[in-house]
Amino acid sequence: MNNETINHLSSEEIKVVLRAADEIIARGGRTLLAKILKGSREKKVLELELDKCPVYGAFRSETLEEITKKIDWMIDYDFLAIEYSGKLPMIVFTDRGWQIEADQRADEFLIEWEQWLNEGKIDPDMSYLKDRNREMILLFLDKIKESGNKQFIPYLELWEKIDYKKVRAEIRTTIKILELDEKIEQQSMNTRVESINKALEGLAPQDFLLKCWECGDRFTFTVEEQKLYRQKGFVHPKRCKSCRRKKRYEDYY
Repeated sequence: MNNETINHLSSEEIKVVLRAADEIIARGGRTLLAKILKGSREKKVLELELDKCPVYGAFRSETLEEITKKIDWMIDYDFLAIEYSGKLPMIVFTDRGWQIEADQRADEFLIEWEQWLNEGKIDPDMSYLKDRNREMILLFLDKIKESGNKQFIPYLELWEKIDYKKVRAEIRTTIKILELDEKIEQQSMNTRVESINKALEGLAPQDFLLKCWECGDRFTFTVEEQKLYRQKGFVHPKRCKSCRRKKRYEDYY
């Protein structure tokens, strides 16, 4: 993809693509991700219940080609990456992408709990939180603490009954903080927000230097070469172009 044909995605667009990607991490590729965002009614999309994704059809007015360019931009700017499962290229999060998505999902859980309170829901099944990513769960608990909402305590107590020991301990700590009206340091919240905003800037693709394992010289690994290597599922080259040509010649003869 030529990045000159697409503007820098907005923070909202970045979050939308990450949320859709979360549904198929390590089990689907760029094409399937584009179809979620397009709102495709294809059989595979419906069979996997991807139409239930909250951002399904978010880019409905755009073509699949336009959506795929946005996905490729997300890969180029270090929000998503491609890893191969056999010969199949699968979408995965980068550290940057997961940092943003974990925060987004934690907010999603918090909003859901607030809706339950408004609906008067008393005994929701908390098993949906078990076996989730630990980092995201701890972040969710931090956001509950920051809310200072004591009405969450019954939900926390239900959750505590079904989760693992380490998570139960964190839940119990959260309950105590809410019960005692303990104040959470504003600085930690501000630091997290600043970190997310910084992550949303992305990392523009750039050439960088590698050291040749054969001759020891430094050589440039260009942006275009990086894209080609990612597409083929290759790691960074170990040899400079000259040594690669020499190696191919020796292997041939």
